[in-house]
Amino acid sequence: MAGAMRQPIDIPSLSGYIDQEVPDVKLPVSIKQFGYGQSNPTYQITDSDGKRYVLRKKPPGNLLSKTAHQVEREYRVIYGLQDTKVPVPRVYCLCEDSTIIGTPFYIMEFLDGRIFEDASFPGVTVDDRRKMWHDAVRTLGRLHSVVPSKHGLSGFGKTGGFYNRQIRTLGTISASQAQAVDVETGQRVGKIPYFDDMVAFFKDPRTQPMDRSSIIHGDYKIDNLVYHKTDPRVIGILDWEMSTIGHPLSDLSNLLSPFIFALHPVAEQLASRVNAAFSPSTLKAGLPTREECIKWYAEISGWDPNNETQWGDSFGVFRNSVIMQGIAARYALRQASSEQAQEYAAQMGPFGEFTWSLVQQLQEERFSDKAKL
Repeated sequence: MAGAMRQPIDIPSLSGYIDQEVPDVKLPVSIKQFGYGQSNPTYQITDSDGKRYVLRKKPPGNLLSKTAHQVEREYRVIYGLQDTKVPVPRVYCLCEDSTIIGTPFYIMEFLDGRIFEDASFPGVTVDDRRKMWHDAVRTLGRLHSVVPSKHGLSGFGKTGGFYNRQIRTLGTISASQAQAVDVETGQRVGKIPYFDDMVAFFKDPRTQPMDRSSIIHGDYKIDNLVYHKTDPRVIGILDWEMSTIGHPLSDLSNLLSPFIFALHPVAEQLASRVNAAFSPSTLKAGLPTREECIKWYAEISGWDPNNETQWGDSFGVFRNSVIMQGIAARYALRQASSEQAQEYAAQMGPFGEFTWSLVQQLQEERFSDKAKL
């Protein structure tokens, strides 16, 4: 998964820092860049003993958003969770000195396990497939059960009002991203379709779920989990850039998104995101149903999100439309760190269209039911 560096690192300068601050890493080191990492460039460090580590850094250049790319926050939450039942990599250092390799970075343990881009877990047994989904859900429930104040994370985010803050923040970020101009074509990224109408719906207190707070990952999904090489269990959660104190429904909705895409018709540009394995009519052997996942989650987390998941699903897709717009903006400025950036950037519009279709369906069900009463 790691190859040539698309965004070079000053290896002599990094080596000098490692020599002083990270004695676990034995010099000299070699460095490759991972193909994934849409926002923060991610590298594999191999030391002279052949041991591997991971370096995450902010991207270079003038960044579009001050709230994104916060590797410092990633480090803080991973460090805070070290002594909990939540599986996270060991972290070795946080360097906030931009003179070392150009931007702040941290170094963490390399987890030698399995990462699945396909959430239907191809190539595993039917029994393991079910156990792996069960452990993904169970791990999320454990994360949401962690008390922030007991692990140095009491000030990691505001308690209460998460979705309203998200709406405001996403609105500000989206407006900035829309103004990005492609360095080659001169074309603006532009607004997400139906953006203002969708914001109006999500802001309506009549539609919103009950307010709750917990530590949330911010992008909890199967391909951000590392599984044991042979056992059907999670050994680590990766990519904590968007973690905060927030509503646990947001993580659950993100995890269950394969079920949402398989349940609803989507635009042709999003066809690659529809996994037929999750369709109720063609559910792959061993995969749980969406309802089973919600039940498993409720057993660990202590609250039942059943009546709120449809709103959470819609907001989750809306949020992803802003994320795709962000990738489009970074690609326009040629700051995108992923090899697949252009492909993701093209999905901004279709994501907006899909969100709007979910919102319209939810509006019809919510308000028509109230009208009948």
